[in-house]
Amino acid sequence: MFDILLYLFENYIHSEADIFAEQNELTDELLRAGFHKPEIFKALDWLEQLADLQHSDESPYLITNPKDAVRIFTDSECQRLSAECRGFLMFIEQIGVINNVTREMVMDCLASLDKATISLEDLKWIVLMILFNVPGSEEAYEQMEDLIFDEPSELLH
Repeated sequence: MFDILLYLFENYIHSEADIFAEQNELTDELLRAGFHKPEIFKALDWLEQLADLQHSDESPYLITNPKDAVRIFTDSECQRLSAECRGFLMFIEQIGVINNVTREMVMDCLASLDKATISLEDLKWIVLMILFNVPGSEEAYEQMEDLIFDEPSELLH
């Protein structure tokens, strides 16, 4: 499912290509790309849930959260996210790429993925997808793009 999400993001959303209006056409395109129907439906459902998070009047994300709140990871979250991933989440929150609200969106979206463990690379892409969908996060999106694509080419001492 995650591969489908990346495919859609890279080929349609991130590249600013035309996105098919009909879900059936998009499903057919993904089938031609070699993906399987059950995984396609899971990915499309995941994207739909992501869109619903921003637009629902009853969304828990619309509730104002205190800015000084501390995130405690559950045991199951620690099993799925390595210390490196948890540290990265804390880092991008500290530098202002995400806030506590978008962090919780990330955690909810990660929980709905069908992966036992999340790699740092996968986490970065999920954050980028979420920032793309959050209105007013254009600057944060650009910062996250820089964190993904502007990797240092050599070790710094």
